[in-house]
Amino acid sequence: MTSTGSTGGSATPGSKSKIAAGLLAIFLGGFGIHKFYLGYRKPAVIMLVGGLIGFFGSFLLLPLLLIIATSIVGFIEGIIYLTKSDAEFEQIYVQGTRDWF
Repeated sequence: MTSTGSTGGSATPGSKSKIAAGLLAIFLGGFGIHKFYLGYRKPAVIMLVGGLIGFFGSFLLLPLLLIIATSIVGFIEGIIYLTKSDAEFEQIYVQGTRDWF
């Protein structure tokens, strides 16, 4: 028996999981992985370059501050993603194009 109706969830084909985006942001946010997941290429590349410079140059003060800054941004975005309702997350970050926070 096949069903053509809804599966009961609010997910639509091609939608992104706020849980996945939030966890990626919290744990790998310093490298912009959550931005790649959401399809925001330019901010993702900016965070990836900043994170890699900070990671590989962490013995210097300025690159160390860079990775700390990108990690803080990722952590804050992860918390924001997880505290939004599913509908808000979908509207703002999946259908909309809010690149930062």
